[in-house]
Amino acid sequence: MEYWKLIVLFSSCFVGGMSIFFFQKENTQRIKLLLSFSGAYLFAITVLHLIPEVYEAHDHNIGLFILGGFLFQIILEQFSDGIEHGHVHSATHGHHHFPYGIMVSLCLHAFLEGMPLTQGHQNELLFGIALHHIPAAFALASVLMQNKVSKNMIVTMIVLFSLMSPLGYLLSNGISNGSIGDINAYFDRIMAVVIGIFLHISTTILFESSVDHHFNKRKLIAVLSGTAIALAGFFLH
Repeated sequence: MEYWKLIVLFSSCFVGGMSIFFFQKENTQRIKLLLSFSGAYLFAITVLHLIPEVYEAHDHNIGLFILGGFLFQIILEQFSDGIEHGHVHSATHGHHHFPYGIMVSLCLHAFLEGMPLTQGHQNELLFGIALHHIPAAFALASVLMQNKVSKNMIVTMIVLFSLMSPLGYLLSNGISNGSIGDINAYFDRIMAVVIGIFLHISTTILFESSVDHHFNKRKLIAVLSGTAIALAGFFLH
C-alpha cells in the first residue's frame, strides 16, 4: 500500500474545493485550460494503458462493461449537472436547496475513479485523476455556495468528496489482493466499467473545449501537452 497516493488524491480534490474561498469564480479561463489538459491526458492514458491491460484477460465480453460504464456516466450526469467536467450552474429562479443528487452522483463517480489505481501505470493515472478533481471540486463548492449552504457544511462536503477516490483505491486494492471477499476474478470487468466512465469524461471535456469545433491556441497547446506527457510515459516506461 502506497499511502502517498491517498494523500495526493485527497489533497488535490480538497485544495480545488477550498480555492472557492480565495479566487474569483468569474475567472474561469485557467480552469478551462486545466480541464483541456487533464481531459487529453486522461483520454491518452485510457487508450494507451488501461484498455490494452483490461483486454489481456481475453474476456470477449469486456467491451460490454466498457459500454456499460460509458452509459452509466451519462446517467450520473443527469443528477450531477456535469460538474465532473468543471461546469458551474447557478441556482435557478432564486430557489436554494442542498443539491443531494449532485453530491451523491459526484461521490459515486469519484469513488469509481480511484479503483484503477491498483493496476499498472498507477502514477500516470494518479496524476490525471488528481488534475481532473481540482476543477470538479471547485465547481461543487461553487454550487454549494450558490445554494446558500453554510461555509462549515461546504468544507464538510468537500472533505467527503475528497475521501471518495482514496476509498475507491483502498477497496480496489483489497479486491486485487483477494483480501476483501472473493471477487478478484471480476476485477477486470470492474476496471472496464471505470474505463467507460473515463472515456465519457475525457471525450466530453475535449468536445466541450471547442467552439464550433475549433480550439483556440491556448487550449490546443493544453491538449497537445497533456497528450505528449502521456505519450512520453508510454514510450519511456
